[in-house]
Amino acid sequence: MSTQNIGPRSYAFPPGGLPDQSVNPEGSAIFTESYAVIPALTMRDIVTSLLPGWRDTRAWIIARPLTGFAETFAQYAVEIAPGGGSDTPEPDPLAQAALLITSGSGILTIDGRAHPLSSGSYAYVPAGSTWQIHNNGTQALCLHWLRKRWEPAHDIEMPTAFVTHDDEADINWMPNTGKWGTTRFVDPNDLRHDMHFNIVTFLPGGRIPFAETHVMEHGLYVLQGTARYLLNKDWVDVGPGDFMWLRAFCPQACIATGNEPFRYLLYKDVNRHPALTL
Repeated sequence: MSTQNIGPRSYAFPPGGLPDQSVNPEGSAIFTESYAVIPALTMRDIVTSLLPGWRDTRAWIIARPLTGFAETFAQYAVEIAPGGGSDTPEPDPLAQAALLITSGSGILTIDGRAHPLSSGSYAYVPAGSTWQIHNNGTQALCLHWLRKRWEPAHDIEMPTAFVTHDDEADINWMPNTGKWGTTRFVDPNDLRHDMHFNIVTFLPGGRIPFAETHVMEHGLYVLQGTARYLLNKDWVDVGPGDFMWLRAFCPQACIATGNEPFRYLLYKDVNRHPALTL
């Protein structure tokens, strides 16, 4: 079963700004030994960073390698003002990148080839590539950026760059569900890729019908809709702009709530042997 019409698609992004003085500061953020929940409400101006090599840009760094937690990736939400961007975005020559554009327009250039960007654009940039990104529009260019060091393997070539769009990729529905599917931007059988950065979709009432428990680390950024999500032994309510960060073997499941699809951007590490030393 491939893509079906799931209605209007939206792509959440940190709200910025600052809550007013009436907001309860207790909040709903959670940090445990096995998972973290970073609500959209916490992603405000005062926790942004400016990045070397970037102009007129700010970033929310919402995940980074952390000893004893999730160790393989860093995840950012990046806001580029009109005219801003970078000719040298990546400081680590071993790092690959995946990008999902949430709003605005821009140009991504990978090894000399220019690609226009708009809301829903998705790009994969291999490690060692020369790339640049610029906002050529009149509104902020906002995007999610995933960074991971590519892990070489015997007889495995490095992946090639590509740019596509959410609207152009099929939703691959789980067998016998009709309500739970994944937009896979790379073929899961392609061993060149040691990570996946997919969009997972649940139609209202859809669910993961068991507590997934596995070696993969996860970053889950909610793009649209609402759900109750099981993290370890706790059920939490999540919605647009909320981020969940899971270490290996944290049990997880979800039940989509509300009247629109529940969609999130999912990182996981795949297709490599585990290192036998720490």
